[in-house]
Amino acid sequence: MGKTREIKKRIKAVGNIRRITKTMQMIATSKFARAQQKATATKPFTEGVFDLVRQIADNLSSGGSGISHPLISGPAEMPKTAPKPVTLIITSDRGLCGPYNGSVLRTAMAHLRNAPGASPKDGGEVEIAGRKGASFLKFNGVPTSQQHALGDKPDYRDIERIAQVYMDRFIKGEIASVHVVYMKFLSVGRQKPEVMQLLPLQPPAKVAAAGDKKVGVEYEFSPPAELLLNTLLPAAVKSMLSQAINDAVVSEHIARMVAMKSATDNAGKMGKRLTRQYNRARQAQITTELTEIISGAAALE
Repeated sequence: MGKTREIKKRIKAVGNIRRITKTMQMIATSKFARAQQKATATKPFTEGVFDLVRQIADNLSSGGSGISHPLISGPAEMPKTAPKPVTLIITSDRGLCGPYNGSVLRTAMAHLRNAPGASPKDGGEVEIAGRKGASFLKFNGVPTSQQHALGDKPDYRDIERIAQVYMDRFIKGEIASVHVVYMKFLSVGRQKPEVMQLLPLQPPAKVAAAGDKKVGVEYEFSPPAELLLNTLLPAAVKSMLSQAINDAVVSEHIARMVAMKSATDNAGKMGKRLTRQYNRARQAQITTELTEIISGAAALE
């Protein structure tokens, strides 16, 4: 009797867990649909603007026009103290999202070990977004200079403020570079951790087939090129940071959706297995009771 009662309690507990994980899967699916729409809607514009301003800046610098921008070439005057690199790591606030945080944090730790001066031991700064990443860095003894609270629905005004602080510090010569470690959203079935260099802006890679003659593109600027770069380059930096954060949010919802679906399926399988064990234990118990009744009746004869 004790064994069947214990199995029945486990069946009830597994059923409760399955209902919870199923609910969390449905919530993650709903949030994923909204986040995916937001991320995919802005990606073409963000990538197009970023590539355009980089090509214009590269064309101006290679054409000998003498026009440059601090976000590309750095501050005009050398700072008194050596600038330090900044690394922003984007993780989640909540768990139960499978290998999402682990993949991002492994990539971040590899970047801090391999990139020159990126580690806090070498003078670099580490900023974190997400409580899970903050707990991991604290446990591993990695100091953080600032922790950002972005949540599931990051506000563009908050992202714009973070990007503006980075640009102001970079122009002043306080920081040498800004790298963002996040989970890049490629498709529903594929996401990968990536280290993106936000500052300084890099010119586009020159890829050409052997023997091809590259023809430069000439631009006519109205208003002047300096004014255009002063407007477009900061907008490109803010858009790229916003896109990285939106990709991270979408990837987090996908990871939680997959993890909760797997947990729901496993709970269903465990419930069926426990039900079989309960039926066998109940049959054995009934057989034992019948045997005892028959034996008692035979003893009275």
